[in-house]
Amino acid sequence: MRTVGVEEELLLVDPETGEPKALSAAVLARAAQDEADEGLFEKELYGQMLEFATHPQTDMAELGAEIVRCRREAAEHAGGIGCAVAALATSPLPVSPSISMNRRYQWMAEQYGIATTEQLVCGCHVHVSVESDEEAVAVVDRVRPWLPVLVALSANSPFWQGRDSGYESYRSRVWGRWPSAGPTELFGSPERYHRRVADMVATGVILDEAMVYFDARLSERYPTVELRVPDVCLHADTAQLIATLARGLVETAAREWRAGREPVDHSVSLLRLAAWQAARSGLASELLHPRTMRRMPAESVVRDLLDHVGDALTGTDDLDRADQAVTGLLERGNGARVQRELMERTESLREVVLECVRHTQGELQP
Repeated sequence: MRTVGVEEELLLVDPETGEPKALSAAVLARAAQDEADEGLFEKELYGQMLEFATHPQTDMAELGAEIVRCRREAAEHAGGIGCAVAALATSPLPVSPSISMNRRYQWMAEQYGIATTEQLVCGCHVHVSVESDEEAVAVVDRVRPWLPVLVALSANSPFWQGRDSGYESYRSRVWGRWPSAGPTELFGSPERYHRRVADMVATGVILDEAMVYFDARLSERYPTVELRVPDVCLHADTAQLIATLARGLVETAAREWRAGREPVDHSVSLLRLAAWQAARSGLASELLHPRTMRRMPAESVVRDLLDHVGDALTGTDDLDRADQAVTGLLERGNGARVQRELMERTESLREVVLECVRHTQGELQP
């Protein structure tokens, strides 16, 4: 059974004003004093962010429980130095990001200019184990058209710099400003994949292989395919669902490859349109269907995703739980809908942030 690991980026905020706080160094220092949390949290590009990574898991319920535990540990360490954590993919309130200064981040600031100061966004990266580079590239080629559906399900960034962006996932639009980000053409073989990555690094536009920000890529550190498109999810159970669907997509793609089925040859241009549509409307209206690239109601497309990975999820005893989770998410809406409903009720972005802190820590149930 394939293992799955999740990396989540959380926003550090003032527990009274909701404004982002550049206190990651202090939180990391406090966490380092706890042997149980050694190596759990990592520095990110901005001082207002904190990242954690789960252990690889085969049981999705155990993975979900670990996500909850990691969020609570993050909240405890943040609380110890006077801030809070929020699973928000963008800050609803205005913010001037503070870049964490090391040689790598300094290089990025000099190379990319103002774009570097406009990238305070929090994502969720899902690592799914693969057996070989051949299988990994076959998976990357075959999951491409389905990734925008994960964007729609996870969308949790409707506000940007104090105003409604008009998008469900504005994070994904901001992230796309990096020169190496976005969907990819078909690679066909590990040789072509690695040659493309080497050519990109050789241009000098990016620093190294770690800055190849494909929507789906081969991890340079682990024997995994890394799906990088989701927003960080407001609720831990949504993150568990995204991870479950990600493993289903990887397993389904690998089975198609072994059966000799060719990947759908959608152009990068169409994939970019599908990603834009998912970011714009999320689950609220229509998505481009991964097979036809034509508009369909979002619920129909999500149900087709579940059907697409159904055999793989049946094999891991995840189908019923995933179906229930999808039904619940479609009924209550994604994080973007929750945030907008909070804004409509409270008329205060501060209150939106503070309420989302409670959702993040599980004090409010989805």
